[in-house]
Amino acid sequence: MGYSGGTTKNPTYYSLGDHSEAIQIDYDPNEISYGRLLEIFWSSHNPTQRAWSTQYKAVVFYHTEDQKRLAVETRDREAATRNSKIATEILPARDFYVAEAYHQKYRLRQNRELMKEFNTIYPSNDDFVNSTAAARLNGYLDGYGNTESLQQELESLGLSHEARDRLVNTVRNRKKLFGFF
Repeated sequence: MGYSGGTTKNPTYYSLGDHSEAIQIDYDPNEISYGRLLEIFWSSHNPTQRAWSTQYKAVVFYHTEDQKRLAVETRDREAATRNSKIATEILPARDFYVAEAYHQKYRLRQNRELMKEFNTIYPSNDDFVNSTAAARLNGYLDGYGNTESLQQELESLGLSHEARDRLVNTVRNRKKLFGFF
């Protein structure tokens, strides 16, 4: 999680300037293609909805002309499928500024019991922020993924049995309360 797209140097949440909140994805093209990442992106938001602020606008930041071409192609395909104008922007990437620690893994940070465990696993905040396991759990806690997928990867997350049970129950209860999954 961070900020990008603007010209303000060293933005913060309370001094964002002309930046948008953004994520930066480091990926292995042998594992997942840029095209597949774009498919996930288009399906994870309503690209026809105009942003109510620069801070929260939907945008694809591209680094190469090939990424730009793929982003435009998938945007145009999305417009045709939805028979609607796409509001999501496609812009050249600029500097990416990592957001403050309290903005990282926000849903996970809300769960004190799981955070006690993660603070033991990752005593360094940088290690926690860069943790794939923390990112995965944050996603589950925020309503992404399903309980079956969570069950399959629990062993690989490095959590105690107690924390695993707490996580599964939390995700299950979110489903019941909010209709996720």
